[in-house]
Amino acid sequence: MEQVIIMIPALNPLPALLEFIRKLRALPIARIIVINDGSEEKYNRLFEQLQQEGCDVLTHDQNLGKGRALKTGMEYILKSRLRTKGIITVGAHGQHSVLDVEQVLSSTKIFSDGIILGIRDFKDSDYPFISKLQNRAYSMMFELFIRKRLLDIQTGLRYIPRKHLPWLCKVKGESYHYDTNMLIEAIRRKVPVYEVPIGHAKLRKNSIIYYDEVLNPTKIFQQLWINFLHKRQNTK
Repeated sequence: MEQVIIMIPALNPLPALLEFIRKLRALPIARIIVINDGSEEKYNRLFEQLQQEGCDVLTHDQNLGKGRALKTGMEYILKSRLRTKGIITVGAHGQHSVLDVEQVLSSTKIFSDGIILGIRDFKDSDYPFISKLQNRAYSMMFELFIRKRLLDIQTGLRYIPRKHLPWLCKVKGESYHYDTNMLIEAIRRKVPVYEVPIGHAKLRKNSIIYYDEVLNPTKIFQQLWINFLHKRQNTK
């Protein structure tokens, strides 16, 4: 039976990523791909250690954004013809615990036909009030414009079946917009989207999160509005 590939887009990752990778390797997975998205030179040694741990490390000479990093990883899998039933995208800065990844991995046995989202519990006291408020606003805007209720459209912990990688490589968005655009295109294509609760990772105060950060609500609104207008034009 084909196993899952773990994919981690990384920009200036914390040293703790090395130990996290070692724990992930204990899971029943095929391999781990790390995309160095233009990290500073001082992080080169860490990426060398990840290679020594058996990771496939892909490198961008400059920071191109999370969307581009994910597409680089997907293209690598398709061009290399790696055998896998799908990928699980994971954060590089402690956003997700091994238990969170294991939860999504176990869910692939049931929801193997669609995209699985690891949904964060924003009711948890670890999340600042502004994060809870903005997440609720994003979900409401997504439901208003896209007509689909999802609780956490910005989660970076996702399972994606291999058969969807070719069209996902063509989805617009080089930065964080890609996460939302991926879901919009999946819904348009009638790809099932499942939600699995996670929340084992504890956020550290004042920690720097590059990819699952709190985003500008205005930009999210503009992005959803543009997609809504594009959808209306196509139905005329």
